[in-house]
This record gives sequence, structure tokens and C-alpha cells, in this order.
Amino acid sequence: MLHLFEKLTPSLVMDAIESLGYICDGRTFALNSYENRVYQVGLEEGDPLIAKFYRGGRWSDAQILEEHCFSDELVKYELPVVAPLRDEQGRSLFVYEGFRFALYPRQGGHAPEFDNLDNLLIMGRLLGRLHGIGALRPFEHRPVLDCQSFGYESVALIGENFIPSAYQANYRALTGDLLQTVDALLQDVNAVSIRTHGDCHAGNVLWRYDVPHLVDLDDARMAPAVQDVWMMLSGDRARKSAQLSEILEGYSEFNEFDVRELRLIEALRSLRILHYSAWLARRWDDPAFPHYFPWFNTPRYWDEHILELREQIAALNEPVLPF
Repeated sequence: MLHLFEKLTPSLVMDAIESLGYICDGRTFALNSYENRVYQVGLEEGDPLIAKFYRGGRWSDAQILEEHCFSDELVKYELPVVAPLRDEQGRSLFVYEGFRFALYPRQGGHAPEFDNLDNLLIMGRLLGRLHGIGALRPFEHRPVLDCQSFGYESVALIGENFIPSAYQANYRALTGDLLQTVDALLQDVNAVSIRTHGDCHAGNVLWRYDVPHLVDLDDARMAPAVQDVWMMLSGDRARKSAQLSEILEGYSEFNEFDVRELRLIEALRSLRILHYSAWLARRWDDPAFPHYFPWFNTPRYWDEHILELREQIAALNEPVLPF
């Protein structure tokens, strides 16, 4: 039986776009995306468009439209965010042959160099502005980043359906200790959740003329502000401290950052590790996943995953990252 995305041929992609009045020139390029399907499509007149076709069953229409409105709100405040295009009736979400899709202008740029501390200062300023707007009101339809959905549900799925029996005892013990610590940290810090980008890593930033453009707010959700900070940190502890200092210096020019949230960095990293493993498991019936992630669900993968969980337990017990 064909997976739904296997029916999404270049011809269907162009037909969907032409159903909105555009005329395609036959150039269709698949872009790097696994959760949804994203294409650059050439037009006979004007610049190419970016078309995002949504995975069925992940977001409701209300959740997608709320993400679009958040993007529009950020653009209204002159933030460099790539927002979806709207038609003459103001619609941004369209349906063709059972596929929901949105169109975006093509944004030029290259991957950011987060090793460059000056770039992190600029990113800090952008996040300070974004979170100032994100705190104005909550999402009504999009979810909250919490330990239940990212942690416990992920562990249940992996433990019951994927991890080999030889690893189960270690997995249950490690994830039990990990989630107990994460739960305690989240409750102790009790950070305020605001509207965030939710997935603010280098792959979702396009850098052009010293300006970072945020793309793909598909994972936007209610979360502590530090969720949009920690994924830009890399390297050893001293390097992370230097990076964090630059980000928060830029951030503080536009917004106040609650430094208590720094205690959540490793907790949020732990939840992302658990959620990522479960994400691969949930998508394993999509032929693209076994093709692009052939190492998943192998003995070597589980060996490394168990080791990663041990490392996270140790990281959770380290002092808060200084800045």
C-alpha cells in the first residue's frame, strides 16, 4: 500500500499550485524535509515559490492557521520571519487532492555560523524581540512543550514497541531516573511558557547580509524562552558559556531573560533526545525514513542511545552553565 506522500508527484505538486492561479514552468525541486514535504517550484513569471505539503494527522487546521498568524504577527513587528503567502481572500492554507499545503516566498541565504560569537549576539537580539511578541498572548490551539508528551509518551512508545528485549531493563531504569529528574526541575523552576519558535536550530535560520531569517515555524508551541536558546549552543562547557553570554547580551537589549531557566537546558535537551527517537519510530511506515535513517533501530543505535541517556543523567547533575 502506498504511503500518502508517495502519491505526491511533481505533477500533482504543480497542479496544486496552478489551482491557485499560478503558472509553473516545470522546475520542481524537493527540499530537505522529512516531517512534511517541501518543494521549490519555478513559475513562468516571477521568482520561484516554496510549497509545503503537510503530513496528515499531525496538526489540525486550527493549529496550522495559528502558526501562520503567529508568523504574520512577527512580520508585522518587522521581524525577519518568512511567513506564508495569502490569496486575495486572505487564506494561507489550501487543499488539493486531499493534501493540505501552504506557499511561501523563496528566501535566499546560507546556514548561519554559530561558531561566530558576533552572529550569536545578533541571534540573541532577534530572540529577545520574538519572545517579547510571543509573550503578548498564548497559543489557543498549539500544544505546550511538556514532560508528558515529549518524555513519558516517547518512552512508552519506544519501550513497548521498538527497543530490543536485551536493552529494555537498562532503558526503563535510565529513562525512569531521567524523567524523574526532568520533572523535578520543571516543577522547581516553574518557568512561564510563551509562544516560541520551538525548533530554533541552524537548519531553520537563513543568513543573508548579516540578517538571520527565521523559517519553518512548524514546531511553534508554548515553551520556556530558553527552548529557543539552548539549541544554538555547542562544544565544550567553556565554549557554551561564551556562546550563551553573547546570546543573552543581545537578548537583554530587547527583553528580560529569566536566568532561572538556564537550569532547564539539559532537561529540555533530554526531552528532545527522547522525543527524537520516538519521532523516528512513529514515522517508520513512511518509506523516506528507513531510506534516510537506516541506522535507526539497529543494535548500534540502541547502544549509542543508552550511552546518550547515561550522559544526560550526568549532565543534569552538573552546575548551571555560567555566562
